Amino acid sequence: MITEFEFDFIFGRPAIFAKLQLVEETIMLIAIVQIPGIERSKEEAITAATGSAPTFSKLPGLLRKYYLNGENGGGGVYIWESREAADAWYNNEWSAKMEKRFGAKPRLTYYDNYVVLDNSSRELRVDGALAELGS
Repeated sequence: MITEFEFDFIFGRPAIFAKLQLVEETIMLIAIVQIPGIERSKEEAITAATGSAPTFSKLPGLLRKYYLNGENGGGGVYIWESREAADAWYNNEWSAKMEKRFGAKPRLTYYDNYVVLDNSSRELRVDGALAELGS
């Protein structure tokens, strides 16, 4: 289970920092959606996010969504149970809907999550199982 997650920009590129508390053998899929050209104030971003949250709260397999807003555009970081769950959401209809809504084609990038280093608990996990961190 993800207990904390931060998103920031380092050298103008998105960087993700996550604190994970994983159940053994848990492998998650991380999807990052970027929509260039969206410029919203903090208030506009919060209004849009809270308005869409009920839809995302009902998606099968979506564990968590982080709404993104910044000078490079908007988007989200999605933590999915599996690739199949993510693919059920990110289909051709979704892409066309996002492009129509925001006037820009979204960029979708998938990442498998095999290894997690949690510096706050000094834990290293490989495929969800605790591993030797070393010195």
